[in-house]
Amino acid sequence: MDTQNAYSRADNVAGVHHPIGQHAQHHPDALAVHEATTGHRLTYRDLWNLAGSVAARLTAAGVGPGDACGIALDRSADLVVAMLAVARAGARYVPLDNGAPARRSAAQLTDTAARAIIGAPGDVARVQALAPGLPVIEVVRECAGDPLGTSHASGLDDALYVNFTSGTSGLPKAVVVPHRAVRRLVDDPTYCTLGPGTRVGNAANPSFDATTFEIWATLSARATVVVLPPVVAAGLDGWLELLRTERVDALFLTTALFHMIAHERPAALGVLDTLLVGGEALTPEAASRVLAAGPPKRLVNVYGPTEATTFATYYDLTPERLDHTDRVPIGHAIQHTTLHVLGPDLLPVPDGERGELCIGGPGVALGYEGRPDLTAERFVTVPGSEDLGTLYRTGDVVSRGRDGRLEIFGRLDRQVKVRGFRVELEEIERAAVATGLVETAVVEKIAEGASAALVGFVVPAGHDGLEHAAVVGKLQAALAEVLPDYMLPARWSVLDRLPLGSTGKVDRAALLAAGAEAGTPQPAPAGSADDGLPEADTVPRDVLRLWCEVLDVPDARVDDNFIASGGNSILAIQLSSRISEAASVDLGPADVLLAADLTELIDVVRRSMSGRG
Repeated sequence: MDTQNAYSRADNVAGVHHPIGQHAQHHPDALAVHEATTGHRLTYRDLWNLAGSVAARLTAAGVGPGDACGIALDRSADLVVAMLAVARAGARYVPLDNGAPARRSAAQLTDTAARAIIGAPGDVARVQALAPGLPVIEVVRECAGDPLGTSHASGLDDALYVNFTSGTSGLPKAVVVPHRAVRRLVDDPTYCTLGPGTRVGNAANPSFDATTFEIWATLSARATVVVLPPVVAAGLDGWLELLRTERVDALFLTTALFHMIAHERPAALGVLDTLLVGGEALTPEAASRVLAAGPPKRLVNVYGPTEATTFATYYDLTPERLDHTDRVPIGHAIQHTTLHVLGPDLLPVPDGERGELCIGGPGVALGYEGRPDLTAERFVTVPGSEDLGTLYRTGDVVSRGRDGRLEIFGRLDRQVKVRGFRVELEEIERAAVATGLVETAVVEKIAEGASAALVGFVVPAGHDGLEHAAVVGKLQAALAEVLPDYMLPARWSVLDRLPLGSTGKVDRAALLAAGAEAGTPQPAPAGSADDGLPEADTVPRDVLRLWCEVLDVPDARVDDNFIASGGNSILAIQLSSRISEAASVDLGPADVLLAADLTELIDVVRRSMSGRG
């Protein structure tokens, strides 16, 4: 039996959008989408009608069933309309990251042979520049005429969307996800109880596949999508207050953001019914802090690669389950999903032994767009077990306990997770060499959680008279044009040569142990005569102390830049929150990220203190 299709073969309509049309017919006034910051609301009737209008425009522009359509929208009600519109047109959407370099988004549109792009009103020029010649369809916010309209009758294996993940070849991989895979994720989920009226937070980047859960699972259950602003824009306390005032019932958080909130405001998550956490390894300490502080009714660790459609496993967390454990399990399979722990020969390994996790069931994607070689390598059929259908080889090393739950121990390759995003280190290395500025490059990940960062080691390509600092500056600027910010190393070390091990390969452990500070000026100790701060002034010294605590550095200079020192958006949220509390000011994460250096941040804090009186 083909497990890919068996669970829903009896369905008359397979497309994930069809139940939403039924909701619009039978419960037209039910609330479908609510934007927390603007108050903009869409009923199911509104959503269906607007999506139908955009779908008609797509069809008129030549977008047909099976065609790809880019979506260049930030998190918003417009985004929900666009996703539903593409589904109604029978096409597949390609969600773009508006914060990513334009060249990267343009390449994704080319790789998927997109026939059109959906953009926001007033943003046509920017969107058009991504792919000159492609029609830009503005999402509509009002429509007249008859309501419901018709939709393309999509089949189980028709593609719904294409998500890009990092690739070892130096190019992102386009994962093609069909309707059946999303139906498997959203129909009667075991990992989260949703129903009419449930309010589900929409907090993920549109290009991150957690959006699949936030939008499609919510609409399939006749629940309400509550569009939340970025934490960086709202500030930690303001964002957490929105969870309460907007009565958010269910929410997904990346592990890095959860770890930070668990440390700073563990009790704030108690307003939720269900909190899903995933993207990286979850620490027992962070989970225990939230559970001890008045937790959500249900705290769930979820795991799943893009190729298995968002979530494949779940594990409910309780104080008892976390007692005397140093590793949080990824747990058991969600509905309509099979999990297999296999050896290199693709044969099962005994319980308790480690092997590669392979995932089966209707949630498995169709493969990689335009990459038949890689698809054949990662999407496999086990000889003698053809009844299992296609399995996706995750590359994750796991073991199965006697109670059936899975624990994860690492990777078979060099893939890492940074703030929830999957990163193939080889993609960054190849991009660095491709700039022509360096002969060779090695990138590694250091630390975990909010402090996780990428560090790079390079050998210059022999540019006459070019100082090491100039090499790093040019390299970082060149990479920023092709890689998203989460793939940019926080620090580069320029070396004359890379250390080699006994096999002749780069000794990565030696690089991390001895070369991390190569070519990097050592700052004077915080509070020393060389740091440039007045001895008697407590304000700058408090800011300096918190800066060092959050960045986990022993010292800093007044001309240090936050991002260049290893900071990121999660750490900016943490630092702004701590400074606000210590100095009784209203400082936002953007103030930290936009400050040119520590001196400017101190000035911002001073002005805030002056303004409060």
